[in-house]
Amino acid sequence: MNIGKVFLVGAGPGDPKLITVKGMECLQAADVIAYDRLVNKELLTYAKKGAELIFCGKLPGKHALIQEQINQLLVEKAEQGLTVVRLKGGDPCVFGRVGEEAEELAVRGIPFEMIPGITAGIAAPAYAGIPVTHRDHASSFAIVTAHGREEKGKDHLNWPALAQGIDTIAFYMGVGNLPHICTQLIRYGKKPSTPAALIEWGTTDQQRTVTGELATIEQIAKDHQIKNPAIVLIGEVVQLREKIKWFEAEKRKQPMSL
Repeated sequence: MNIGKVFLVGAGPGDPKLITVKGMECLQAADVIAYDRLVNKELLTYAKKGAELIFCGKLPGKHALIQEQINQLLVEKAEQGLTVVRLKGGDPCVFGRVGEEAEELAVRGIPFEMIPGITAGIAAPAYAGIPVTHRDHASSFAIVTAHGREEKGKDHLNWPALAQGIDTIAFYMGVGNLPHICTQLIRYGKKPSTPAALIEWGTTDQQRTVTGELATIEQIAKDHQIKNPAIVLIGEVVQLREKIKWFEAEKRKQPMSL
């Protein structure tokens, strides 16, 4: 039997130009592209003629395909001798469940490669004019999934370590859990005056950024009706935005030819 190969590819954070060269090469060679909700659909236009495009994305509370079905899909397509790209937003190894897919492929004897991508927790702040580390402000950085709800017994984060040991924290999909995030960080030692930012649809034309403090950012999010997908960024580096923000100025200019 002629076995194909699966490429687990990071699509980047939203701007289609931020995909890696290798990721783009995989896209252009693929017979099948199984893509997630947050992948910029413009990337699919680079698929070769006749490539099969399969939506595997998940909406909150809804699942186009559950993870077990996705795993089986990748195996079945590869067993047909096809080149398969599993296209995930950001980096596939950062909250992308790529480990589960790679494990299944390995167990089933399917050749695969993992192609890194730029993750939103670094890229969205960069587009907002906020470096996640800085010699004067931050020597440590953490990325955290913010889905866990305390009332559902799913909050397993080490809040004391985050509040006391990490200079810059990026919470993924944290808008809905923002009150809990702010409360826990303050409870375990972050100053209420710690700078905070919300970056909605980072690196895309729809990007919006609002800033405040840990004690005020919840109300600011409500006032501006910030929704997911968004990065919640906490740390002193946020104050750099006023000096080095660049993206808004670029959007006001004529489109670049790059």
